[in-house]
Amino acid sequence: MNNFLPVAYFQNKFIPLEQAKISIATHALHYGTAALGGLRGIPDPQNPQQTLLFRLDRHCQRLSNSAKYLNYDLPADKIAMIIREFVRKNAPQTSFYIRPLIYTSSLGIAPRIHQIEKDFFVYGLPMASELYPQGVSCRISSWYRQEDRSCPLKGKTSASYITSALAKTEAVESGFDEAILLNSQGKVAEASAANIFIVRNEALITPGVEQDILEGITRDSILQIAQDIGIKTQERPIDKSELFIADEVFLCGTALKITSVNRVENYHLPKNTIIAEILRKKLIAITENREPKYQHWITVISNN
Repeated sequence: MNNFLPVAYFQNKFIPLEQAKISIATHALHYGTAALGGLRGIPDPQNPQQTLLFRLDRHCQRLSNSAKYLNYDLPADKIAMIIREFVRKNAPQTSFYIRPLIYTSSLGIAPRIHQIEKDFFVYGLPMASELYPQGVSCRISSWYRQEDRSCPLKGKTSASYITSALAKTEAVESGFDEAILLNSQGKVAEASAANIFIVRNEALITPGVEQDILEGITRDSILQIAQDIGIKTQERPIDKSELFIADEVFLCGTALKITSVNRVENYHLPKNTIIAEILRKKLIAITENREPKYQHWITVISNN
């Protein structure tokens, strides 16, 4: 357990992580009837007695919305309260990641979400500020992104991540770092667990929410930042062929932040990623609470 934060929230109380255990008969383990979140935090660079969380309210609201797909009412403000206390009890000294998860906690074998107990836990782990500082190579996955008509893609349901897992492993085992999934219409959707942007003719372009993507919070942040600093943005379908001729391609998400794509399949992309670098520096400044305009995106938690 040394790679995780020492305290977890489990079954309505804070306990040592090693005591937070579930049965092998837990319903969610068998049917993917769970909804997850993920957010980052850092020790405040200006005050080591404080911790900074990025867009806590938005993350909690998305998780609360995801819970509705499980027929479960968990208010966003309750999630936020628990996460704040979770951070205070752990007082992380390095950059870290928080994983809250809602799941069907009863022991049973019938796939359903009605007349079944649900529960909520939170744990965390240290996570480097940048996972791929040198950028990534990507392949076009043979797996397609699910459609919202068959899977609730506006939420982060655990069942939908089987496609992400298959695509990620396929990419890594064929010599790439990441996978890019197309949707059922053959348009670019997203990476295995990240949204995607391209730059063409000085415009920042990303698939719209109608393209069966996850409504990413980092994605939303980047669009707002870009518009604020005068970068033209477009939300529209992206053809696979556009990836090969783009001026820049980058992935974004809570874990990846902004990560440049160096190569898609056998097409090498320009190394001069001007717009991605501008946005990356701006996002870092915001998460470190150095941008007064975006202070409402930062939750400050005292470790005392």
